[in-house]
Amino acid sequence: MPMTPREVIRRNLERDNPPRIGMDFDGGRMNDFCFAGFSPSETWQQKRWVEGEVEYFTDEWGNIWYRSVYGGQRGEVFQPALDDWAKLKDYQLPDMDNPKRYEGVRRRFAQETERYRVGYLPGFPFAICRYLRKMENYFADLVLEREHIDELHERVTALLERIIALYAQAGADAVMFAEDWGVQDRLLIHPSMWREVFKPLFVRLCHTAKAHGVKVIMHSCGYVWDILDDVAEAGICCMQFDQPALYGLERLAAKLRELNLCLYAPVDIQRVLPTGNRELIEREAHRMVELFGGGFIAKNYPDLKGIGVQPEWDEWAYQVFLSHARSSGVV
Repeated sequence: MPMTPREVIRRNLERDNPPRIGMDFDGGRMNDFCFAGFSPSETWQQKRWVEGEVEYFTDEWGNIWYRSVYGGQRGEVFQPALDDWAKLKDYQLPDMDNPKRYEGVRRRFAQETERYRVGYLPGFPFAICRYLRKMENYFADLVLEREHIDELHERVTALLERIIALYAQAGADAVMFAEDWGVQDRLLIHPSMWREVFKPLFVRLCHTAKAHGVKVIMHSCGYVWDILDDVAEAGICCMQFDQPALYGLERLAAKLRELNLCLYAPVDIQRVLPTGNRELIEREAHRMVELFGGGFIAKNYPDLKGIGVQPEWDEWAYQVFLSHARSSGVV
């Protein structure tokens, strides 16, 4: 009986002797995944307005963002929802735990039984709460306002637990979140503080996922070497890195094997893809398969324009990964 893409991904995530690397490429290319997110809220509607050369817009958490009208996809928080801790008492979290918002997810996953089904989380507590307070305030709060921080983290974590349960009920095999914990050469906070404040939240959320039969995939930008042992111990099964060369590929491969973690990555978007050097890009793609095979999912980077990469350069990497996937005879 042929092996399904879903089983291929499961085996890579578990490092369970997969027959080939996993593949996640858009544009009609080879893709072993089905991703889905909950539907928009019926009780909230985004507001947008322009003042001069600046566009302002709200998010579901109550933050106001701003960005230049001339470009930029995301922008920055202009006014956080909790600009004063006095607002915490009456603060209402968004209704992301409304079962109606998962009806579309359930239908989509029911149609995609052969692909690996992943539900998008809005983040883990750090990714959410740093915007609710604004980054510079939030970092100070970790030291000066721990009682308030702990209360906010508790409420957000409880919401995320309910979201995970709803994705599981809708048929998800895994959930995935993005939380950028590093700069170029270190963690954003001291590792000891991360372990004190955030590791218990990781453990709790991964335990919830495991109890509902779903795996947890984590994206992070920057250098997070100092907490890799901790996230693996907490229950994360896979790291989605866009800059794997930051660690040194050989060093990273050895570490992930030691921790039984899967790598989910494109060819490095900082040091390799933007060079436009076909020989280098193809060589690095081959090297990634050789080093990380047994627990590796290759992907493309979704915003090529944002990193100055031509689609043709991305395709060079894809063709290398595809040749490895096809050589197994399991597609």
